[in-house]
Parts: sequence; structure tokens; C-alpha cells
Amino acid sequence: MGSVSSYKPGRTPRRAAARTSPHRYGLYLGVVPERAARVRGAMPLVLDHDLDVLPEAGRRLTVRRLADAVADIANRLAAAGVRPGGHVVVCKAPNFDLWLLATAVERVGAVPVMLSHHLDPGSVAALLARLERPYLITDGPRLRSLAEGGVDPAELTRGVIGVGDAGPGAVALAELDGTVPVRPVLRGPDEPAMITHTSGTTGLPKLVVHTPRTMRSRLRPQRFLLGLMGKRGTVAIHLPFGHSRTFAALSLCLLRGMPALLVKDGSPDAVAAFFAEQRPWLIEALPNSFLAWEELADDARRPFASVKYFSSTFDALHPRTVRRLLHASAARRAQFFQIYGQSEVGPATGRPYYRGPARWMDGRCVGYPLPGSARVRLVSRDGRRPSRRHAGFIEVRWDGLAKTYHGEQERYDAQLHDGWWRTGDVGYRTLFGCLHMLDREIDEIPGLRSNLEVEDFLLDALAELTEVVVVPGPDAKAVPVVCTHRDEPLDRERWRAATVAYPSLADPVQIPLADLPRTATLKTRRVELSRRLKAGL
Repeated sequence: MGSVSSYKPGRTPRRAAARTSPHRYGLYLGVVPERAARVRGAMPLVLDHDLDVLPEAGRRLTVRRLADAVADIANRLAAAGVRPGGHVVVCKAPNFDLWLLATAVERVGAVPVMLSHHLDPGSVAALLARLERPYLITDGPRLRSLAEGGVDPAELTRGVIGVGDAGPGAVALAELDGTVPVRPVLRGPDEPAMITHTSGTTGLPKLVVHTPRTMRSRLRPQRFLLGLMGKRGTVAIHLPFGHSRTFAALSLCLLRGMPALLVKDGSPDAVAAFFAEQRPWLIEALPNSFLAWEELADDARRPFASVKYFSSTFDALHPRTVRRLLHASAARRAQFFQIYGQSEVGPATGRPYYRGPARWMDGRCVGYPLPGSARVRLVSRDGRRPSRRHAGFIEVRWDGLAKTYHGEQERYDAQLHDGWWRTGDVGYRTLFGCLHMLDREIDEIPGLRSNLEVEDFLLDALAELTEVVVVPGPDAKAVPVVCTHRDEPLDRERWRAATVAYPSLADPVQIPLADLPRTATLKTRRVELSRRLKAGL
């Protein structure tokens, strides 16, 4: 086990704190609420949902209430036997409980392992086995689904702690003794602090290990950007609550004094009502959430009128989405900031878009390395200099890289090349140094320069489309899978006119948007979609 220290709250002379504070070297999530509460305990956090962990709290919390709740949960977890250095899997219905539970686990000095509720029972069992008998925090519905899938958590864990409807065989969190205070434990800056998992688009997800140092490093570019914004306001966050990006985003809100709106229900009508009431200044959401919210650009409630900044990570955005949402804002010089990165890397490149220049936006452009962030390079795949015609491997290097894949060090090392992390994406740089990401290497289709480029074009050309995904179908042909507003039948004449420039495309396959296989971050599971097409499903 690595180094461990106890956190001692109270005032410390400024110069001494600068020399001795462990926070200089790492982001310690377990004490973030407590640190924030000392300075701005009355700052509000507003939710659009109720909590299973704090059913009596309602939908409006203060930072002080948040800090007290995290400390109370940590006391209860310690009473259950959770100890520093151990693994605690958090896998339950998605809401802000996930953040509270993970933060409390880290406060005890244990390592929270965030598993999406979307994972099938077999995947959950395989990941539990890889962790060698962790504790499991879950709820009744998840426990019952595991049992129906033939998984017995008692065989794979040290104990099961239940939240809300605790379920069979679980010790209810609410019944554990939280009266004995436990001092926060800060482990070494390079020790595991949190484990999340990859999207699993190509199989069993990998367990990504983050440390206090890597998590703190990932805040640098965001801190720089916040410094440029001047006046700050309320931040709306609609991201998977167990994703590493959510922990970074909320840490910035708490430590920099920005009230937060925590959004669970991403359906357009619910979002319109919530934002019309709360009037956010900045929104961070998934690319596909923004895509779904395009229709709100013309909503009479004007839910985006107050938004000065839109921010998105994970995937590149479709230009149509950026243009429509920027025009839905009434803020002067509204910006849409796109950041390119991945779970293992964090933020790598980014760039802002304004209303005027967004008219000429290239959806494949994912920007420039951010101040304080990663270095990025392109590596040839065929001996020729990476270019638009000959895309190269995108590689990243900096101190924000995840430490390892838990239990799969060789798999992690295979992605490193002289210290550079190979992202799995391919692209090129323009003459001005802007990075263009064309495709995931695994998703490339012979005869198409970029599947994503085709999708951008079609969404621009056909306003009736809500999504289009180009994947290999039978005989490896490029098949466009399309979804339309309200599932209205696709106009084949308009389609043929729009796709004249892409003769290699097969006939489109139309499905309801709800039938697209998705990950927890709403990415389309392209490999799975291709498999279904080839199987004739």
C-alpha cells in the first residue's frame, strides 16, 4: 500500500500551507466538499431529481449540506468495514448518488470503482472478479438484475451495501452507524484514487485507474479557461454521474464558487422546463445530448437564452448542432467550446466557436492543445507524412494520462510508444496546426475518407435527420443507419439527392433513435450496430 496521511481540518498559515498541503500535488475528491464549505457553505446546488441516499434532502442542497452528507456516508462505510486502499464498486441507478457515494468512499481512503448500470450482468461479474472481492454499493433493482443474470454478488465481493431499496442480501446504508466520525485519509498523489471504465464499444470495458495527481492535472486547462471568462454564473452539468469528467467539473464548481445544476433527465421537454426556470450561464453536456436538444432552439420557453458558454467533450460535435444552439442564446458573443479527449487522456485539444465563424465550421476540427494540457503528435501509418489523404495515429503525452488499466498492465503498456499514448483515433494537422480527427481506427471503412465527415455532411443536408451513423454492413459496404424526427419515414428522393457525392454508400437503413445501441456516454456502439446489420437483425 502507498503512503497515507490523515487530513486535519482547520486554519494553516498561508506560507506553511503552500509548502505542506497535499492538495498542491493532487485532487482529493473526499475532502473537496469540506474545503468548499469553509469558504462558500451557502452556495446552492439544484437537482432535477430526488436522491436515494438523501431522500429527505429534496432537490436543493447547499455546499455545507453536501459536505455533511459526504462525511456521514463515509462514517457509515467505515462502520461497514471499508478501509483505506480497498476497492468499493459503485453500481446503481444513475443519479447524483453516484457522486456522493464515490466521494465518501475516497474520504475513507478507499478506491471507488464506478461501474455503469448499463453493463450487463456478465460484464459486471467479470469486472468484480478482476477486482478481487471488493465491496459493492448497489440498489435493489441492480441486485435483482444480477440475480436474474446468474450472478451471485456474495461470491465475488466482501459485502454488499444497499442504497434505497436495498435488495436481498444487502446491508442497508441507512442502517449503518454513522455517529463515529472518521478522519479523511489522503493517500499518496500517485496511488489509485478512482477507477472508471472505458465505453466498452469493442468488448468488455477496461478499468481505468486515476490518481490524485492525474485528476489534478486535468483541471489545469479548465482553470485557465475559467480565468479568461471573468464574471461567472450557474453551471448546468448533464454528464453520466459516475464518469471521471463529472468529478472534475463539479470539483471546479465547488472550489471556484459556481452554483451548479445537476441534470439527470436529458429529455428535451424536461431540460427546457428546468433551464427556463434556473437560467444557466454555462452548460456542459454530452455531444449527443446537445444533438437531441437542437429542437429546443425554437422553443417558446427559450431555455438557452441565458447561456454564455456551451461546453462538450468525449466526441466531436456536428456543426449543425453548434450553429443552432449558439443562435438560441441571447448572450453577447456566446461561445460553444469543444474539447477533444478520452477517459485515459482527459482533455487534449479544444477550440471555441462563435455564431459567425460557426457557419464555416468543419466538424472534424477538434482544435489545438490547451494551455497547461497535453502535447499531441501525429504518427505515420504508411511511411507518408500524415495528411487529409493519409491520416496518421493521434498520440498524446502529459501528466494527466491515467496511470494504468487495473489488472491489465500489458494492455495499457501496448498503447504507450516512448511515453506517448496512442488514442486509437486517426487524423491530421492543418497548416495552422489545428488537429482534425477523422475516425476511430477500428471504425474505418475502405473507400470512405471519414465516416464522421459523411455523417456531418448528411446532418447538415437533411434537417429531418436526428442521427446518422455509417458502419460496415454485409460485404463490408458502408451502410448509413438513420433516425428521423418523430420517426417519420425518410424521403428517399431527398436522400438520393443529398448522397450523390458518396456513391459508395449502401441504401440507408432507418431505425428509431431509441433502438441505437449506446454506451453510458451516449456514444453509438458502432461495432455492435455493424454486427446487427450483418446478422440481419
